[in-house]
Amino acid sequence: MINVNNKKSKIVGLALAGCLVLGGVFLSGLALGRQDRAEKGSGLIAYSEKAKQATAASSSNLNFNLYWEVWDRLKNSYVDKNKLSDQDLFYGSLRGLAEATDDAYTVFLDPEEAEEFAADMAGTFEGVGAEVGMRNDIVTIIAPIEGAPAARAGLRAGDKIYAIDGQSTIGLSVDEAVKLIRGPKGTKVVLTIIRGEDKPSDITITRDTIFVKSLSYNLRSDNFMVIKVSSFNDDTLGLFEEAINTALLKNPKGIILDLRNNPGGYLDTAVAMAGEWVEAGPVVAEQYGENKRDEYPSSGRARLKDFPTVVLINGGSASASEILAGALRDYHKATLVGEQTFGKGSVQSLMGLSDGSSLKVTVAKWLTPAGDFIDEKGLEPQVKVEMTLDDLNNSRDPQLDKAVEILKKK
Repeated sequence: MINVNNKKSKIVGLALAGCLVLGGVFLSGLALGRQDRAEKGSGLIAYSEKAKQATAASSSNLNFNLYWEVWDRLKNSYVDKNKLSDQDLFYGSLRGLAEATDDAYTVFLDPEEAEEFAADMAGTFEGVGAEVGMRNDIVTIIAPIEGAPAARAGLRAGDKIYAIDGQSTIGLSVDEAVKLIRGPKGTKVVLTIIRGEDKPSDITITRDTIFVKSLSYNLRSDNFMVIKVSSFNDDTLGLFEEAINTALLKNPKGIILDLRNNPGGYLDTAVAMAGEWVEAGPVVAEQYGENKRDEYPSSGRARLKDFPTVVLINGGSASASEILAGALRDYHKATLVGEQTFGKGSVQSLMGLSDGSSLKVTVAKWLTPAGDFIDEKGLEPQVKVEMTLDDLNNSRDPQLDKAVEILKKK
């Protein structure tokens, strides 16, 4: 589980320095400024020395006094002011700081949300069992988790969520939508979805406790090993080590790495996994603005480098999945089969804050080793194979079949 209080993690999945500075200003302002506020007279609100300094140093002549002025107006004039808590107002203002970046993946998480996010990364949570993201400003199903309530109810990657329990998702952030969808085991949620050109339809889902192993593997009767990675979470590398040991012991004729409907996760996990095929060189590069770039080199272990490999991808493959697939493609260690990936080419840093809340901040864009920016365009498969509704309804997997066909020729 992530300890968001003391661990700074890089996330490349589907949930800034300036924002942190402003957050510090408001934190100190709340603690100090409220003690100095004027009760009578002009109605102007005093504020802390740090707020005064920030105002004085601002090149745009920002007046942080305005923050407290708005605070008081809400507390005194809002129609349901008795329902407003100081904590809700305060956390709401911090969310506004993050939202001001106009980046769907830069978000402030209050302590409860931070704990839920940590549970997600640990693989245990209560909800419907589906990853969601933003596509063309529409909340979209990225990957329903196999066997979870969302998948059993018929949700598919690419489904657009029009409403949640009758509330429109227009204008909602990804995290706001997730908060509405998530809920205790046994309760129900109704998602109004649009699929392709179809009319909106309601899908009722009963929430459950979701236990997710992020990786599974099996050795087929034809001696090909299939490694299915559903996300890059806390347990992934340990399970991957088991798969590697089995491969080295059983010596399969080839490996099928299934990254379909994998929305991403930890950057370092994707890098470490790529290093089991790539002997030397950068696995991924991070671009910070125009003048700074960091490269993540391969670990050089490359224990799987001699196994012919096919990687399965589709529209639900995002972020860390795209990093791994892109690295194996660029180093000619695997053939990509399936459909175009999601195209999330940004990196988030998870920063723990003092009260148990956290800030998930987009800090960079990433490139494949060959210098390919994939944000909003994704990776194209080298062998395109579509999965049709008829295939799904009849339990056919032409993408897996094509992978086997390719490996048999190697």
